[in-house]
Amino acid sequence: MIIRIESESDIPIYLQISNQIIEGIARGYIKAGQALPSVRSFAADLGVNMHTVNKSYHHLEQKGIIRIVPKSGAVIASPQDFNESTINKLKDEYKHLIAESLVIGMPTIQITELVDTLLEEFKKSNGQLK
Repeated sequence: MIIRIESESDIPIYLQISNQIIEGIARGYIKAGQALPSVRSFAADLGVNMHTVNKSYHHLEQKGIIRIVPKSGAVIASPQDFNESTINKLKDEYKHLIAESLVIGMPTIQITELVDTLLEEFKKSNGQLK
């Protein structure tokens, strides 16, 4: 999986890294149990500060997406139990994005179609044609 950093983006670099790792997992490019590169080597590969990669890894750990094992590094976690707490966290994130979409004038049907299209893209790239 290739991580692309956009230095001109308003999105902080650690979030760009986190988001692309999450997308890589969703697309099936990275699997549960797979180790991520060490902070030092990943930072060198990306041309960013080690603290940036470390912040990204800790961000992913807080979300339960990776486990950081001392002396072993970061490993992709197994899918979590889908529970009320998970739903509430995601609902808060979705709420902001949907509100922003409405504020910029996107019609409800276009928001729904966009979500459906993105879900289909993830399913296809992950081999889940359901």
